[in-house]
Amino acid sequence: MTPPSTTDPEPHSIQTNKTPDGITIITINRPHRRNAVDIPTSRKLRAAFVDFEKDPTQKVAILAGANGTFCAGFDLQFLSESPDPNTDPKDGDTNLHPVKDNNPGPMGPSRMQLRKPLIAAVSGFAVAGGLELSLLGDMRVVEEDAVFGVFCRRFGVPLIDGGSVRLQKIIGLGRALDMILTGRPVKADEALSMGLANRVVRKGKALEEAVFIARQLLDFPQGCMNGDRASAYHAAYEAGSLEDALRFEFENGLKAIVNESLSGAKRFASGEGKHGRFGKAKI
Repeated sequence: MTPPSTTDPEPHSIQTNKTPDGITIITINRPHRRNAVDIPTSRKLRAAFVDFEKDPTQKVAILAGANGTFCAGFDLQFLSESPDPNTDPKDGDTNLHPVKDNNPGPMGPSRMQLRKPLIAAVSGFAVAGGLELSLLGDMRVVEEDAVFGVFCRRFGVPLIDGGSVRLQKIIGLGRALDMILTGRPVKADEALSMGLANRVVRKGKALEEAVFIARQLLDFPQGCMNGDRASAYHAAYEAGSLEDALRFEFENGLKAIVNESLSGAKRFASGEGKHGRFGKAKI
């Protein structure tokens, strides 16, 4: 767990736990604000993701919220106390950085494109900036009473942490505009039907299920899995054409063929994975 700071008024607002087998669990912990993120918390949240990216022993990350809530967005109480929305009233530092030079987003890690898998374990509310943070995940494991929404619509707070960019890629433009324009709540069953949620689980079980999935991902050859993941993101956000996307997929895949596919073929030939067996646990 991240050691507390002697000068930080909220030393436990972001908690990070690393498991020996390579799972990093990052938890937002501000119960008095329903895990809404202020500027100091956004910095710590981004630092936790940067540390995960740099740590070669950690293979999969999970983002969760403590005390039954994922994240209620940016802390509007904090914002209301600032004379300038670009300024932290506690230290005068700015938070609305332009999108260049690897600058952080207002919610912290919202402009990052991770090189390794991230699962969002969503409980309670994932709204406004909290919705945007959940969209960072490759998957969203959602509790049955969870609620997504662009609730900031009511207060004139825009989506500037990737919400209008990632949401339409995940659920399609029409459904995204429905959520973005109306700001209405979207419950777990609807989120599952539109592809915003990948799994729906019982209340209190999102983190447990996310860890279960993460352990399955640890069993796979990592170069191949992360290469396929990178290709999917390239095709979604960066490819200039179908040919460009296919070229990236092929060239990226060649590395896995050399490094992992040949040994994998030998394992298959020896009997591993035949007759429908898939790893140590059923997916």
